[in-house]
Amino acid sequence: MIKQTNFSIDQLGDATLPNSASKSRYVKFHSDAERILYHHLLADIEKDQESNIAPTGFEIAGPRQKIFFNPIKSHAAVLTCGGLCPGLNAVIRGVVLQLWYFYGCQHITGIRYGYNGLKLNTKDMMTLNPERVRGIHALGGTILGTSRGAPPVEEMVDQLVNMNVDQLFIIGGDGSMRGGNAIWKEVRRRQLNISVIGIPKTIDNDIPYVQRSFGFETAVKEAARVIDAAHVESLGAPCGIGLVKLMGRYSGFIAASAALASGNANFCLVPESMFELDGRGGLFELLSDRLKRRQQAVIVVAEGAGQHFFEGEDIIRDASGNKKPGDIGLLLRDKINQYLASSDLSVTLKYIDPSYIIRSTPPNFSDKLYCDHLARAAVHAAMAGKGGMLIGHWHSHLTHVPMEALENESRQLDLQSDLWFSLLESTRQPYVIGSSVCETTTS
Repeated sequence: MIKQTNFSIDQLGDATLPNSASKSRYVKFHSDAERILYHHLLADIEKDQESNIAPTGFEIAGPRQKIFFNPIKSHAAVLTCGGLCPGLNAVIRGVVLQLWYFYGCQHITGIRYGYNGLKLNTKDMMTLNPERVRGIHALGGTILGTSRGAPPVEEMVDQLVNMNVDQLFIIGGDGSMRGGNAIWKEVRRRQLNISVIGIPKTIDNDIPYVQRSFGFETAVKEAARVIDAAHVESLGAPCGIGLVKLMGRYSGFIAASAALASGNANFCLVPESMFELDGRGGLFELLSDRLKRRQQAVIVVAEGAGQHFFEGEDIIRDASGNKKPGDIGLLLRDKINQYLASSDLSVTLKYIDPSYIIRSTPPNFSDKLYCDHLARAAVHAAMAGKGGMLIGHWHSHLTHVPMEALENESRQLDLQSDLWFSLLESTRQPYVIGSSVCETTTS
């Protein structure tokens, strides 16, 4: 069910200025009337038609023939929020080059350390130009720095006004997009001409209405290498176990994708699928059987999996208000060692948590290309006077998604999807791990 049916995008005003690229034959312009349909299967579209539901979709991203801002007089600002992700620098570079060369906007400021860089009267800024961003797309991290949390929204907008910023590019995850939406609402309340455009990032790939977030492919590649290493370690001792914890607070996309890409995982545990350790069909029983048959095993677990084992513990949140999950990796390490110590198996368990190594690595070539596309689309949207939106990815097209559409929405791994069933076929683990979970699932 789609909660928002039209996905309409806010506009600061009429775009009346000619796009300087309109004289070029190679530029393909798009109109706001062009849509990428939400559904891609004919059966779903026909079902909506039978229910008298009008087809819905997203504005397609790209240059418009008319723009809202005069590029020569415009002042753009860029910031990065939240955790690191492969490709942050590539997006910064793409935004700067598109503003500078395509539109001729040469007043670009880098906001240091996320939203905290928008505290009133902050002086720690960075001037951005083609020379400053030369070669940074090949580097991990972000030259602007990042942080979690934010000053009051009124203060941030005051700072934007003091700086005469009329285009703000926010590179961050779903929490950052919520912050961007709050800024946009305050901008609209004051009737200011400031465009607010989000470029979503997360290696978890869990942002609603964004089928692929930048950095995900790089993260999967690096995570698969770690799983391969865990497999080698598990072969180095009788009854060897390689245990790998990967990022994914609320979704198992990276764990499942990396496990499938590696082909060496025997168990993959994700937040979307509850599992049990003890009892018939539990992880301990399955693992013991595997060790007796094959003398080795590799377990991949997403950081948000198995959170029911931490019920009753105090909830800890980070500066952005995100709930910090209990450490399922350490819990599994200790519980598995404790359980198998009482058996007749002599087990060697190697535990690997590569989270910060994966997220700080430079992007691969596919992600570099994708980051560039996202950055250019963001600049086109801002110049056209759009705001309160982010650049989405839907059915292989870049789209415009209203930030408000993310409210109370989540994107998780579908346990009926081809990805999950492929993963089950690869690992040969049961659909449900634990008899009590099986009874809950089938009841």
